[in-house]
Amino acid sequence: MKLAEALQERADLNRKIEELRRRLANVILVQEGEEPAEEPAELLKELNAAIARLEYLMAAINLTNCRTKANGMTLTALIARKDALMVKLSSYRDLVYSASQNTNRARGTEIKVKSLLKAGDLQKVADQIAKEVRELDNLLQETNWKTKLIE
Repeated sequence: MKLAEALQERADLNRKIEELRRRLANVILVQEGEEPAEEPAELLKELNAAIARLEYLMAAINLTNCRTKANGMTLTALIARKDALMVKLSSYRDLVYSASQNTNRARGTEIKVKSLLKAGDLQKVADQIAKEVRELDNLLQETNWKTKLIE
């Protein structure tokens, strides 16, 4: 199995677990004398199996990410870099928005507010960060499809 396939299965399992939790919550209590729409014990068995498979995949994915390198860095380090860049990008986009605000004054005597940073300069940095995020994401995706999952 390729790493990318394991990541897809992990995402599917997370969705399945949430669905099973909802289904269990809907059938765990019934009015006396009534039957549930689904058998709670069977759903619980399915939930436990999905969680066990998720645990296995998470461990294998983490091990693979720690041992696999791309551009001289482990996938774990690349993922951390991408996550940090996403936080930075969000911060810069917020700054661009704030710096772009024009304060309207009804009268010339009102306090004038001006930005201490130039929106255009901040936008250029945000664009560069976004490019780096895209490139990292492409590298990660490519590597995920080329790497065999360490099991």
